[in-house]
Amino acid sequence: QVQLVESGGGLVQAGGSLRLSCTTSGRTFTSYSMGWFRQPPGKEREFVASMTWYTTTYYANFVEGRFTISRDNAKNTVSLQMNSLKPEDTAVYYCAAGARVETLTRFNRVDSYDYWGQGTQVTVSS
Repeated sequence: QVQLVESGGGLVQAGGSLRLSCTTSGRTFTSYSMGWFRQPPGKEREFVASMTWYTTTYYANFVEGRFTISRDNAKNTVSLQMNSLKPEDTAVYYCAAGARVETLTRFNRVDSYDYWGQGTQVTVSS
């Protein structure tokens, strides 16, 4: 079992930055691919970014170079640095972990991940 706890959300003005962190506990962190998803108000959960256990990264098209995912294996933490935030980035952001083949091959799918955090709210004002 893996427990994920997100932090770092909040209210920020458009153009500002936030850094989200996800701390994990439980089984070996280095075995897991980690992802960030978000759920805007009234919409479905969508892929934001992921990093495989061998540190290959993937991003959603809407990121457009504004976000950076990173992991610190020594601290069992994955982070999402978000710059140039837009009002449309407003959402609950979730951290996810998975160790299946699907997590590597279908990294942008919600059902490819086995463990989820509780989410952290990000609100970007215009």
